[in-house]
Amino acid sequence: MSIELRHLRCFLAIAEESSLTRAAARLHLTQPAVSRTLAALEQHLGARLVDRSTHHLALTADGHAFRDRAAAALAAFEAAVDPARLHHRPLRLGHAWSAFGRYTTPLLRRWQREHPETPLELLRVDDRTAGLARGEVDAALLRGTVEAPGLVTTELTTEPRVAAVPADGPLAALPSLTLADLAGETVVLNTVSGTTTPALWPPPARPTNTLTVANTDDWLTAIAAGRGVGVSSASTAALHPHPGVTYRPLTDAPPLPVLLAWRDAFPHPATEALATMAREIAGTERHEKREKLPRP
Repeated sequence: MSIELRHLRCFLAIAEESSLTRAAARLHLTQPAVSRTLAALEQHLGARLVDRSTHHLALTADGHAFRDRAAAALAAFEAAVDPARLHHRPLRLGHAWSAFGRYTTPLLRRWQREHPETPLELLRVDDRTAGLARGEVDAALLRGTVEAPGLVTTELTTEPRVAAVPADGPLAALPSLTLADLAGETVVLNTVSGTTTPALWPPPARPTNTLTVANTDDWLTAIAAGRGVGVSSASTAALHPHPGVTYRPLTDAPPLPVLLAWRDAFPHPATEALATMAREIAGTERHEKREKLPRP
């Protein structure tokens, strides 16, 4: 049998709805038709994608792996046949938070000036690859190590890490902090799109209490409410100020690499130009800072 787009749409609807009944209603199909389509897809792949043994459907490990591939394939097809993108296909640039930091505005302005034929769309997607693995964007600005099949990355710059603490707490009174200062606190972790994990601390001094959230907004809210402390990049302090959060330099944490990533297969034609421009913008500022240093 041949796999068609309807098989991918059906599987993605099931994955998002966690229910054959709701997926059928969303697709305007009968439940038996949805079940047959899913079974045909699983037979073609030779793998069980959905666990039907519980009351609420759940994806298997193979289902989770296939979901991103199916979403990327469907997004690529829809972009290819979109008449509005035939002549002026935008370059969709994803980010999970803080984009390119202080370089964001210079990048957007220079791109608009030098590449007016290709609109650059900046999109925030709360996902570790900022929507890249699922095909929601063409390229993404990411921080930290990213391990995902089919992605190409290039390092643009690095950012120092900062601690984020409640503005009315005792840690806010200190001019700088160390990882040891935070280890005894509850550490708020953004497990969906963030880069901080307990592995940032040395094994004997890792925090024992953590609180997990799903995005930067909830991360800031939890810290401002006094529920814990956090660690992020310096661009977070610059682009996400919060009256209830104080940022302090984290003196012993390694810097965080800022990457540009894109899919290896069928990249947007303007991707290389974007990577070159981003490296130039970050590199120019580093060169200017070195030039300003006093000579011995």
